[in-house]
Amino acid sequence: MLTIGGIAALVLLIGFVIYTAGGKSKLDVDTERLTISEIKRGPFQEFIPINGAVMPLTTIYLDAADGGRVEEKYVEDGAILKKGDPILRLSNTDLELNLATQETAVYGQQIQMQISHNAAQQNTISKLQNMADVENAFKDAERVYKLDKDLYAQKAIGLQEYQIAKNTYDYQSQKRRLTRQILVQDTALVRQQESQAKEQIAQMKSALEMMRKKVSGLTVTAPRDGQLTSLEAEVGQSKNKGEHLAQLDVLSGFKVQAQVEEHYISRVVPGLTAYYTDNDNNNFKLTVKKVYTQVLNGQFNVDLLFIGGVPKGIRKGQTLQIRLAFSDEAPALLLPKGGFFQQTGGNWIFKLAKDGKTAYRVNIQINRQSPDYYELTNGLEPGDKVITSSYETYGDNQVLILK
Repeated sequence: MLTIGGIAALVLLIGFVIYTAGGKSKLDVDTERLTISEIKRGPFQEFIPINGAVMPLTTIYLDAADGGRVEEKYVEDGAILKKGDPILRLSNTDLELNLATQETAVYGQQIQMQISHNAAQQNTISKLQNMADVENAFKDAERVYKLDKDLYAQKAIGLQEYQIAKNTYDYQSQKRRLTRQILVQDTALVRQQESQAKEQIAQMKSALEMMRKKVSGLTVTAPRDGQLTSLEAEVGQSKNKGEHLAQLDVLSGFKVQAQVEEHYISRVVPGLTAYYTDNDNNNFKLTVKKVYTQVLNGQFNVDLLFIGGVPKGIRKGQTLQIRLAFSDEAPALLLPKGGFFQQTGGNWIFKLAKDGKTAYRVNIQINRQSPDYYELTNGLEPGDKVITSSYETYGDNQVLILK
């Protein structure tokens, strides 16, 4: 009996050594520390989660066009305003003094233009009277010349008398021509002077109107209907030119501004679709409207607009968790995400045997990924069970013995 027992023990020992020395390396693992997932076929969509802040669709920044001292505030921060409602009033002594000086200059120029116009009219009347006298003298000279010419032809008068009449006629004819030329030139000069004066007055009035707008701009008003926010002005405070005063949020809609990791900057383009699910599991669709190319701290901004409905009760500053989709939803083989990827790089995974007592390595191919799943293209079938938890302690073992 002892001999038979010793032989049997020796056979078992030899078999155990052969079993452990040959074949694939094995490792005993506790199933309570494993995450076992099942491969399923279902809808897959490649997307990334991003956080976005709700902002007004249009924001108008109100800055001080000219510096001044805050004299009066008509409303407080958060007020709902109509177009043209006053917000605050600034005072600027230099600007108001310049307006008064400009107005005086315009009025003085208008008076001077009127004086010049009256003088030009009087000068023109005088020249017209002179022209009338010249015309009258020319007609008399012409009449006498024609009469003496006939009489001289009839030998009724002498050459001397005829020559005097002819010389007088030539003189009055030349004087008439010169007087007409002077009158034409004077008329053109008067018209040119009046045109220049009117143009100068128009320029001065335009400058005066701009100055009046500057002074009226000291009273800051709402350019559109909206809600006043970020009001940064107190009575008695001095504001420099271009300094920020407040902003007006136009309540015509909302947009969502989100930050995206710079890794995706080449893939995020206007027109991409995104989704938001509220606390009541209502789904809302958005689209990327604008992509900001500036990268700051490893992220860049995008603006998204709601398509169709907008979540009820949404407010400025609210944070929304958005799913930015890079593809349409399509059926695929789904592998749940897990810690295994850090050790395998998605090239292989431990697949459970049918009896569930062991798991062995199989090669796989992963295409795209979402926050929850990998898209499998090869290596596994629906219904297969795999270990998706971390492989950090498994080393180079090929087979896992599940305990």
